[in-house]
Amino acid sequence: MKQRSFVTYLLLSIITCGIYSIYYWYVFTEDLNRICSEKVRDDRPSMNYILVLLLSIVTCGIFYYFWLYQQGNRMLDASRGYGREFHESGTTYLLWCLFGALLCGIGSLYGTYLMIRNMNTLIGEYNRDHGMAV
Repeated sequence: MKQRSFVTYLLLSIITCGIYSIYYWYVFTEDLNRICSEKVRDDRPSMNYILVLLLSIVTCGIFYYFWLYQQGNRMLDASRGYGREFHESGTTYLLWCLFGALLCGIGSLYGTYLMIRNMNTLIGEYNRDHGMAV
């Protein structure tokens, strides 16, 4: 699996008017499902991100926050499975995104940065376990 940069995510999302963001979160969800299937023995993988996007539109964005909370908790569980311990849970990401809007969106960006950083840590551990280059 490939680690990704927050700066690249941000710039490509701006340049492509959000299309890269959809692709990024789709790949993120697929990678997290693969990581969790081995170390967490997660029998309920995350749903396809396209479906998350559609449900978020229907629910005026509320489903996105539920999904974000779930992914954060799954990442926390996976970190324990790989012998790491993240300080951020689903609640952390959720609060940064919700209350970050009060900070002109900067909090939401910071929450996204934390999520990408922690995912890169999980990908590094996954790659080490599978003998892949980091």
